Amino acid sequence: MSQTSTAPAIVSVKPVVLPAPERGDDLQVRVSAPIEGENLPVVVFSHGFAQSLDAYAPLADHWAQSGFVVLQPTHLDSSTLAVTPEDPRYPAIWRTRVHDLVRILDDLDTLIAAVPGLAGRVDTGRIAAAGHSWGGQTVGTLLGARVLDDDGRPGEDLSDARVKAGLLLAATGVGDDLTPFAAEHFPFMKPDFSALSTPTLVVAGDKDQSMLSERGPDWFVDPYRLSPGARALLTLFGGEHTLGGIVGVAHTQTTDENPERVALVQRVSVAYLRHELGLDSSEWTTLLQDGVGPNASLEEKK
Repeated sequence: MSQTSTAPAIVSVKPVVLPAPERGDDLQVRVSAPIEGENLPVVVFSHGFAQSLDAYAPLADHWAQSGFVVLQPTHLDSSTLAVTPEDPRYPAIWRTRVHDLVRILDDLDTLIAAVPGLAGRVDTGRIAAAGHSWGGQTVGTLLGARVLDDDGRPGEDLSDARVKAGLLLAATGVGDDLTPFAAEHFPFMKPDFSALSTPTLVVAGDKDQSMLSERGPDWFVDPYRLSPGARALLTLFGGEHTLGGIVGVAHTQTTDENPERVALVQRVSVAYLRHELGLDSSEWTTLLQDGVGPNASLEEKK
């Protein structure tokens, strides 16, 4: 006999299209939200390289079931859009990604109105931003990180005060040890975290060996070590780049498929976001006091 799911019902609408003529392709967004509930906080999510609004269901659905409105854009690097390195827009895709998230924040009312019954139920004063891999660097700029120029000087401040909390999942570290390939093809991958001041949780796998860096998995801990805002670090033992499968069930990029690892990311991320957005700190306090089990560690800066 099949069991009846007790997870709260959610609704997801896609694509909600935001006109963006200067972008070359209009911005497509998926909006997911719980069917019930009031004063719902918001999470804007930036996907990793080549992904789209259809990826990361293990996170997006869980966050929506946990009472968040989740907004997922498709960035120009998505394989669904086929923007190649020969495209004149390609060198600035990293900046366009940031502008995508800002456009979402600017057009929140339009996105909320696209979901029947959602208007009037969203707390637009409680906004978090989350990103995985390249999406982590994208979100990091909203949290205060800068991109270093060729002379090593921090570039433009693209932070957004509307974002009150951040979640960086397997986000790239500093650019001092990029491979020659990465240095040539991803020159923007030189973040400076010294001005990242928004409260942030960093999630890293201790077996995440990037082909873009000559360093080991500790590269993905840089945002925590080097920024004043990244106050908490979840380290997943045995975790690789997709952190057990957060991109999706049986996804081809997942090399460390582990449902328990994904469940831990779900639990800790919800607890942290609820804590930092001023909703409820009880679960976060419990996790810090009791630990997160034998397969991970959780620490917080004093």
